[in-house]
Amino acid sequence: MATLPNIVLVHGAWADGSSWSAVVERLQADGYTVTAPQFPLNSLADNVARLREVLARQHGPTLVAGHSYGGQIVTALGTDAPNVVGLVYIAGFGLDEGESIGALLAQGPPTPAIAHLDVDKQGFAWLPEEDYVGHFAADVDPVKARVMFAVQQPLSWSALDDVMGMPAWKALPSWFLVADGDQTIPPDAERLFAKRMGATTVEVSSNHVAMVSHPNDVLKLIKTAIQAVQVSA
Repeated sequence: MATLPNIVLVHGAWADGSSWSAVVERLQADGYTVTAPQFPLNSLADNVARLREVLARQHGPTLVAGHSYGGQIVTALGTDAPNVVGLVYIAGFGLDEGESIGALLAQGPPTPAIAHLDVDKQGFAWLPEEDYVGHFAADVDPVKARVMFAVQQPLSWSALDDVMGMPAWKALPSWFLVADGDQTIPPDAERLFAKRMGATTVEVSSNHVAMVSHPNDVLKLIKTAIQAVQVSA
C-alpha cells in the first residue's frame, strides 16, 4: 500500500495562501493532507525559516510546490529540506547558486505586470489594480482578480537582492509548469529554469497565476510528481 505524501503549497508575491484554494480543494477531495501557509514576503531567510517551520510539522514524505516568488523560497531550502521528497514549480523562480531575482530582472525591461510597482515607505512593493487585473491575473475572472488584488501580500523590494545559496533542486527531483502567456516572469526564463534543473516540464496556455486560472493543469502536474515520489509503506 502506497503512503500518500503531504503537500505544502507556497504562494508568491502579490498573492497569499488562498491563491491555492482550487488546488487545495481538489487534493483534499483525494485524501491528501495539504498545507498552504501565509508567508511574510520580507527577507528570503525569514520566508525559508517559515517554510521550514511548516515542513517540521509534516509527518512523513512531503511534496512542496512553489508559485512565482514561492519558487525562490522553495529553492532556498537548500539540500537538507526536512521531509521533502520533490519540488514542483508553478511559473516560479528556480535560481542557481549565486543568482538573484533582481539581477535577472535587470537583464531586460520590466514585464507588464511589474512595470508600475508602488513601493511604500517600508520598502514593500504593491501591484496597482489595473496591472494586477490586466496583467498579473489577466486570465482570471475580473471579479475574482479584484478580490485577489484586495488580499495581495506585497513583496519587500530588498528581497530581490537576496542571493541564492545551494539550490534545493540540485538534491531533489523537480517538476515545472511553464505559463506560456506569463506577463510577470518571462516564459523563456521559466523554460531556462526548468531546463537546467532537469525538471519534468509541461507548458500551459496560462497567465502567471495558473493555479487560479488552470487549477486542473496544476493538479495534474502535482499528481504526476506524487506518483513519482510515492513510497511504499
